[in-house]
Amino acid sequence: MLSIISHPECRDHDAGPLHPESKARLDAINNQLIMSGMDYVVRHRDAPLVERAQLERVHDSDYLDRVYALAPGQGMQSVEVDGDTVMSPGTLRAAERAAGAGVLGVDLVMSNEANPVFCMIRPPGHHAERDKAMGFCLFNNIAVAAAHALDAHDLSRVAIIDFDVHHGNGTEEIFKTEPRVLFCSSFQHPFYPFTGHEKETDNLVDIPLSAGAGSAEFREAVSAHWLPHLKAFKPEFLFISAGFDAHVADDMSSVQLTDADYEWVTRELKAVADEFADGRIVSMLEGGYEPDVLARSVVKHLNVLLG
Repeated sequence: MLSIISHPECRDHDAGPLHPESKARLDAINNQLIMSGMDYVVRHRDAPLVERAQLERVHDSDYLDRVYALAPGQGMQSVEVDGDTVMSPGTLRAAERAAGAGVLGVDLVMSNEANPVFCMIRPPGHHAERDKAMGFCLFNNIAVAAAHALDAHDLSRVAIIDFDVHHGNGTEEIFKTEPRVLFCSSFQHPFYPFTGHEKETDNLVDIPLSAGAGSAEFREAVSAHWLPHLKAFKPEFLFISAGFDAHVADDMSSVQLTDADYEWVTRELKAVADEFADGRIVSMLEGGYEPDVLARSVVKHLNVLLG
């Protein structure tokens, strides 16, 4: 059964009234789940707080000390961690829930209590590097989950697929020398965070997309680059950094994907998971900043995962 992991505290992260990464994103997804009828065929679970040891698998201890020291208490003003990453009084708990969701998702899938799992969380995570917050991200949620699968469940090959319109620089930086992790990313280039370029190694497959690229370019790149590497790697677990900001109706970027593209790529990834990983999938929300389009795209994504 498909399980959705979230927590009310994920709504308490407040980056400011004009910031695109707002609680309205989760509210829109919840509403769309109800309107689509999907809410009645999934199981909802509360995200736990991540443990410090789980964070330290992918983040430097000194960095974590700085984050916890910066976190404002209740009634205090928000603080800037970098130019676009803000911590409000509710941010630290939200980030702990976001990272904890992925850990729980892995445990549920590995114990056959749920599969697949979607982590409906915020703040997102894929820009957070080992010792640096950036791009709205404090903890690298997908990296925490993947490291938990490797270390707590003794897996030897996991794949992370990132179709957010921004390069998953943090995930790549954390795992670039880790042969047990295959990281595949598509992204608009040149574009924030101005990292990444065309790259194919044994464990890194980057697909830069030009501004204006659409369905044909995206699907061709996935078919020609991601899928052969995934099939050769034979992952035992598939993680998805599910960002929906490459949608043509999302003003965050100039890539022009559609609802059908998210259905298609999810179907292709699910086929890989079914063939090599006993269907094991944990998908985690990253970007997507036009709430109605985000909600619709997420439900398309989940419909395919639900089968």
